[in-house]
Formats: sequence, structure tokens, C-alpha cells
Amino acid sequence: MSQLTPGSDPSKRTALVLGGGGVLGAAWMVGALCALEEARGVKVADMDVIVGTSAGSVIGALLAAGVTPSQLCAHQYGEPITEGPLAGYAWDYESATGGSRPSMPKLRGPGSLKLIGASLRRGFRLPPTAVLSAFLPVGTGSLDRVGHLIEAITPMGEWSPHGDLRVVAMDYDDGRRTVFGTEQAPSASLADAVMASCAIPGWFEPIMIDGRPYVDGGAWSATSVDVLVDDRVDEVFVIAPMVSFTTDDPDGLFTRLERQWRRRVTQRCLEEVDVIEAQGAQVHVLGPNEEDLSAMGGNIMETSRRLHVLESSLETSRRAWEGGGGNYFASTG
Repeated sequence: MSQLTPGSDPSKRTALVLGGGGVLGAAWMVGALCALEEARGVKVADMDVIVGTSAGSVIGALLAAGVTPSQLCAHQYGEPITEGPLAGYAWDYESATGGSRPSMPKLRGPGSLKLIGASLRRGFRLPPTAVLSAFLPVGTGSLDRVGHLIEAITPMGEWSPHGDLRVVAMDYDDGRRTVFGTEQAPSASLADAVMASCAIPGWFEPIMIDGRPYVDGGAWSATSVDVLVDDRVDEVFVIAPMVSFTTDDPDGLFTRLERQWRRRVTQRCLEEVDVIEAQGAQVHVLGPNEEDLSAMGGNIMETSRRLHVLESSLETSRRAWEGGGGNYFASTG
């Protein structure tokens, strides 16, 4: 198991991939990032590439701006931040993303007839979640406060202070994955890209960028590890709230269905890992274990569980990074 510290060897290229997972996924990621730095000596600030999807795009943008994992943790607890990009910034975790339930969607049929048509033309080769998203009604929730947060920590006129931050969203007209921050993507502000990456279909309104609607990148993949395929990275750390190598035994039907869905997400992530590993990279993947899942319940937007999830992650992630375990996977590289 490699103990490489990013930045210790200039010839090594390292990447951090932060997956989707809603409000609770963000809290869990903060704990996992703190544990990574403490248990493995890895400095997140030294990562060459940062890839974020949905909640991971928010955390990734903050890290790329110079916010440390320990500051993110303190902010989750409501402690004042006195230095860095988050200094003095107030954020209401209980309401800033619209609460634990979606508002009434627009009742006017499927959210994207164009995406349904694109799926038919491509023989349903799009990911099932992308196809499903097209049939959901258009959401009415607002991500404006998320946008304001990103604007507050982004220097005027810059994409990001980091040299290579990427934000994954999905074009809601044709179902194509779009990686903002790359030459292939339309020009966009970081705030717009992050809001697009977080725009859960049926929950939030799609975000218009360059005349096209974009939604949550998790509709394509909860992790998108394979966007690193052309980077020839040497070591990748994947922190993925929707990936689980172990599970709990919940009672509720909805929660049991959520656990079933996690199995699909986990398999998809490992397929993406195979692509990067085939190029010689070592890939570490961390997901919530059964203790974390018990803390999360079945609704990743349930804000009342946020601190419980953070505290669980701080402990379980530390154990995983120190000695492996059921919620940790490392490729051979």
C-alpha cells in the first residue's frame, strides 16, 4: 500500500476525486479528508488534479481555493473561521440547499424531452440514471446560495486558484457528460459550474450555461474517476459517499432500495477505476461503511443527521486510512 505524499516527488502526478452524495455526503467527505491528512500524511492542497461531482464539486472548489479540511470541519460545527477564503463567511447548513425534501416540481411532463429523444437515437446507451433523469419533472429548488458561496471564495475573473480543478455536470438536452474546467467544456464561471453539478433532476432547476441546461453530474456517474484517463496520473484518491463495500441492514423499504442502488454505483466506480489502473496508476477508494450508513439513514439530504455523519466519518475513515478495512479499496497500480 503506497504511502506517497502528494508533492513529495515532483515526478509523481496525484489526483483527488470527490463524488456526489448530497448534504450528508458532503459532511462524510469532510471527515474522510481530515482523516486522510491525519492518518496518511497526505496534503490535499498538493494534489495536481481535483475532480468534483455534485456535493464533491462544492468541496472540491473550496479545497481548490485554499480552504483546508480542518477548516471545513470547523465550519460544519459552526466554529468561526478566522483565516483563509472562508474567514467570516456564515453558512446555514440546515437551509442553504433547500431543506431535506424537494419543493413541488413543475408539473408539465418530463423534464427533458430532448434527452429522451437523444437516448432513443443512441439506443439507450446512456447510463440508466441519465435516462431516468429525463423523465423526472423539472425541479424548482434554488442553488443560489451555493453559487454565492463559490463566488465568495473565487478570485474575481478566475476559474479557480488551483491549476487543475474539474467540475462534472451533465448536459440535460443530450445526456453528455461535461467536465467544466477543461478545454472541451463551454466557458463558465466556477459558481455556475458547481451549481450545475449539484442540480439534482426533479429537485433543483437546471442551470443554463452558454444557452444549454445542465444538471447534476451524478446523473452520469457518482464518481467519474475515468475523466482522468488522459492525465497519466500516478496515484488517485477517490472519496465517494455513494460507494460502499460493506453495508448495514436497514428496516425501511426506501433505505433498503438506496442500499441496493449503492451496489450499482460501487460497481460503476470500480469499472472506472479499472480504466485508470490499466494505465499504471494506483487508486485508493474510500466509501462509507456500515456505521456511516447507519448514521446517514436513507435520505442523503436529511440535514438533521449531518453532524452525526461527520463524527462517524472522522472515526471510520481514520481507521480505514490507517489499516484498510471493509470500506477501503486500493488497486495494485
